[in-house]
Amino acid sequence: MAHISRIDLTRDFNAHREEFLEAITKVCEETAFSGGKYADKFDREFADYIGTEYACGVNNGTTALHCAMMALNVGPGDEVIVPANTYIATAWGVSYTGATPVFVDCTPDTWQIDPDKIEEKITERTKGIIGVHLYGQPFEFNKVKAIADRHGLFVVEDCAQAMDAQYEGRNTGTLGELACFSFYPGKNLYAFGEGGSVTCNKEEYFRRITRLKNQGCDKRYYHDEIGYNYRLEGLQGAVLSVGLKLIPEWTCRRIEIGERYHREITNPLIKMQVHPDNTKPVYHLFVVTVPDHEDFIRYMAEADVECNMHYPVPCHLQEAYKFLGYQEGDCPNAEYLASHCVTLPLFPELRDDEVERVIALCNAYPG
Repeated sequence: MAHISRIDLTRDFNAHREEFLEAITKVCEETAFSGGKYADKFDREFADYIGTEYACGVNNGTTALHCAMMALNVGPGDEVIVPANTYIATAWGVSYTGATPVFVDCTPDTWQIDPDKIEEKITERTKGIIGVHLYGQPFEFNKVKAIADRHGLFVVEDCAQAMDAQYEGRNTGTLGELACFSFYPGKNLYAFGEGGSVTCNKEEYFRRITRLKNQGCDKRYYHDEIGYNYRLEGLQGAVLSVGLKLIPEWTCRRIEIGERYHREITNPLIKMQVHPDNTKPVYHLFVVTVPDHEDFIRYMAEADVECNMHYPVPCHLQEAYKFLGYQEGDCPNAEYLASHCVTLPLFPELRDDEVERVIALCNAYPG
């Protein structure tokens, strides 16, 4: 049988080759490479799609998180609450400012930040909370926001995996004070390289991030503050504009596959993420837990199906944050997930026969 990859971007490129190459050629003909016309065009289109006043394109999703923290004046001595169960970039955005990420456990079912564990971590140094819509499943925003409001804190959304997801009928990226997107290859909306965006409704945030990403300039060669070279490339803006037209189709297919997995994988050894009724998940990743994830990955590989892990080490136990003093047992749900997680193949171009093969293998897994 043919190999099934966990993700295969070549299928999408081949299906839309002409549109992508036409967009890239226009940028090359106009040499609009660094920021410029096509990056700005994507910003306007992206804000319209998401439903915010502003979108500020940057060079990657980690940069987006850094810019959001700077726009909110997070700095040395401050603390920002972050889920322990997320990709490490969520915490990097805090650390780059000199502030300290404070890690909170996830729930045992949705695997999102646990609102019931947040308040015990709030101190006089806490500035805000970053919630992550992990694997394309929105976190419980209203509960997190209520806690934040009680304590005068901001809420920032990490939407790196949640393009097109919804929480109570509202698009992710429109809920928090600011929201951060990644367009890394493999994301639901992706660039041909790196890219990111920060969305918001306040002009002051948009102007500050625009200045920061452009070397601290509002006017070229006049540097009002220490800035960064964080611009979105024109080529990536053009590619993302093509993808933005295709994202509704891609999202529908992701949901179709994700819902089939939920309905048809019935092996009791395989546990799946819970999706509350007030959310629309978009299945950026289809993560499950099994008693022995290394054994399951070997089993699938023997059948020529690629699976992997997101993520094998929770943030609070990463070597980079050893100095913060966290120990095993501090975030037990995140730790359980990290030591039992497996990511199944899921991408829009996955064929029905491949989906059926993945389901059949999962159901036949003996443990």
